Amino acid sequence: MIRVQARTILGHEPGAFRLDVDLEAPADGVTALFGRSGSGKTSILKAMAGLLRPRQGRVILRDDVLLDTEAGVDVPVDRRRLGMVFQDGRLFPHLSVRRNLLYGAPGSPELAAEPPSLDAVVERLGLGPLLDRRPTTLSGGERQRVAIGRALLMKPRALLMDEPLAALDAERKAEILPMLADLQALRRVPILYVSHQMDEVVRLADTLALVDNGRIVASGPVEDLTSRLDLRPLTGRHEAGAVLRGVVSRIEPEWDLATVAVGQDTLTVPARAMRPGIEVRIRIRARDVTLALDRPTGMSVLNALPTTVVETSEADGPHIDVRLRLGDGQWLWARITRKSAAALGVAPGRPMIALIKTVAIDRHSLAPPPAGEA
Repeated sequence: MIRVQARTILGHEPGAFRLDVDLEAPADGVTALFGRSGSGKTSILKAMAGLLRPRQGRVILRDDVLLDTEAGVDVPVDRRRLGMVFQDGRLFPHLSVRRNLLYGAPGSPELAAEPPSLDAVVERLGLGPLLDRRPTTLSGGERQRVAIGRALLMKPRALLMDEPLAALDAERKAEILPMLADLQALRRVPILYVSHQMDEVVRLADTLALVDNGRIVASGPVEDLTSRLDLRPLTGRHEAGAVLRGVVSRIEPEWDLATVAVGQDTLTVPARAMRPGIEVRIRIRARDVTLALDRPTGMSVLNALPTTVVETSEADGPHIDVRLRLGDGQWLWARITRKSAAALGVAPGRPMIALIKTVAIDRHSLAPPPAGEA
């Protein structure tokens, strides 16, 4: 278990920021800290790393107490053995990539022998052609890969990642996200990952902690929190949706499509190098779900899932959100107009067909379950 309790005031009155968090996260897998900019996510990482000392607090990693202000315990930053990756990489410009990677590597033979090796990191992150170059000659994506590799080669007990993709364009993010999803294959340690992009959370995390105004508002499995109506203001109304789990049952190579079994139902999604038998998570935005009373015919939409209405939200201008239960107990959301809801008689207990266009399920919406879950 990871426990970060921190109470402190950052800045000066008036307008000082109050941090009052109590975070519990699993001691394995990826926990995403999600919230708006300025909500306190980075401060939580800094408190765990020892870069921020709260007025009151405790930091525990498994059975080791790293901070206990009441007991006078404050393990120095360099002895906490936590690898931190920032938004900008923070590489040493006068050192080669190879020397940057090895900077901070443990000196003791016991730690140095622990995985991953330099060769493994270089191979997994595709750093071979970069080893003799300087950081100033690298692209933003290349610099972040080096920073991630350096953090891994410190042989950390946990990885702390502070929006490592925030400064990158969409193409660079698409390049690095699969590597981040595979990090735990290199070193089996917990990862705390700060983000305000839900597609990153769905791709990487199994646990989600929502941060707002210096507090942890809710935490739990990604699928559970993204389906809660009361958390919509924090998970994002425009990007609101649900995360489904399924197993790839069939590939249609001629169409570049895959069939995913979701309980007794199926979804057709882009194949994305999938193979039968693998488990996947599928993020479906509420705005991409259309409701119908009966299964339609003669239309291009490939996905039609039988559901039951569970609840509806309060009116949001012309729209409402409708929470739907699938046959296997998973949840789906639809955002429709109030006029459509009235015409269809949408109410709790009403059977509905949820229509989802395959093209709405893009590459950012599909991911394997986090490492260790499959």
